[in-house]
Amino acid sequence: MTVSKTKTEIALELGRAMTDLKNHLRRNIQLRIREQGIDLTFEMLEILSCLWKKDGVNQQELADQTLRDKSGITYLIDNLVRRQIVTRVEDEKDRRNRLVYLTEKGLVLKEQLKSWGADLYDSAIPDIDPQQLLNSLDLVNKMIANVKATMQQ
Repeated sequence: MTVSKTKTEIALELGRAMTDLKNHLRRNIQLRIREQGIDLTFEMLEILSCLWKKDGVNQQELADQTLRDKSGITYLIDNLVRRQIVTRVEDEKDRRNRLVYLTEKGLVLKEQLKSWGADLYDSAIPDIDPQQLLNSLDLVNKMIANVKATMQQ
């Protein structure tokens, strides 16, 4: 006789599986970074990935996108500035804000890293139907929205 799992147990397993997937992807990416001799950490690459999608954002937006606190983002951006991969520019609309922009070196890194990053994700989904991916994305986004809503109560 099989015992069926509750929705809560299934959701917990899903959360663990997503964490496991992220950890495997992270290790693979870190290995590739080392193999290529690129002076970046995985955390710095997460910041760059955000900037590759939208350049010229403030630190709070980067913190929100990477789920980090502002002091952690400051540390990572300081390191990227030292490596001449990003630069900070005063926001013309709000002088208290500093926007983070990619340098030429940051743009070159995008081209260098983009292909093997895509290859890595492609290796995770060869036998998965695109609709399954869309359904899964919808499901996870709904779960995130539900958790956020509970936090606001």
